[in-house]
Amino acid sequence: MNSSKHFSVIVRVWRQAGPVEPGKMVSYKVANVSPDMSFLEMLDILNDSLLKKNEAPVAFESDCREGICGTCGLVVNGDVHGPDEHSTVCQLHMRRFRDGDVITVEPWRVKAFPVLKDLVVDRSALDRMMAAGGFISVNTGAAPEANSIPVEKDKAEEAMDAAACIGCGACVASCPNGAAMLFTGAKISQLALLPQGGPERAARALSMVAAMDKEGFGNCTNEYECEAVCPKQVKVANIARMNREFLLANLFSKR
Repeated sequence: MNSSKHFSVIVRVWRQAGPVEPGKMVSYKVANVSPDMSFLEMLDILNDSLLKKNEAPVAFESDCREGICGTCGLVVNGDVHGPDEHSTVCQLHMRRFRDGDVITVEPWRVKAFPVLKDLVVDRSALDRMMAAGGFISVNTGAAPEANSIPVEKDKAEEAMDAAACIGCGACVASCPNGAAMLFTGAKISQLALLPQGGPERAARALSMVAAMDKEGFGNCTNEYECEAVCPKQVKVANIARMNREFLLANLFSKR
């Protein structure tokens, strides 16, 4: 690697010691940054320098660092997941920045995702919504024959597109209302489109929407920001399908 390509940036990062502690933006200079580094590797360098000075490292989440798990959600210079389209923060590389740039890094700013520490937020609301109905009930025992339930190709593809959601919360963080309807719609759609999800279809729509409202997420006003930032390009058509599923479930449940 050519060291002449290395540069320095100023990172303005949100520091907050705990959920009830006040937070503030703190600036750090990060030197010896390579354009080939990922954004998270740059944060690793920052944390190494802080540890050498006996300072607390910046808390942030990551796991796969391959754009698969969805845990690395951050706001970079005001952009959810950074400036690259349909990607996660771990897929953002430092070649997007120049020597001397000031980079502002913040956590998701959503009421339903309270800050735990620094850049780490509590996204367990999404887990509770999944537990409310994002599953199918099957008898345990031997695995069923894979081809015993035929599925139309177009329906299977739609279901797979909805199932691509990685639950990162970017849709919520980008929405001016803090709505989780794209996430909820994707999870309802992926099962509603398949015959395996049919028996619990109505109950699933009712319970997941009720859980979404209970968690304090906002309502959709068709801003389309959620689709614009989704790393997996989940479509807002899933919100429309969720609304239909919910209305039909309400209609038949009252008979």
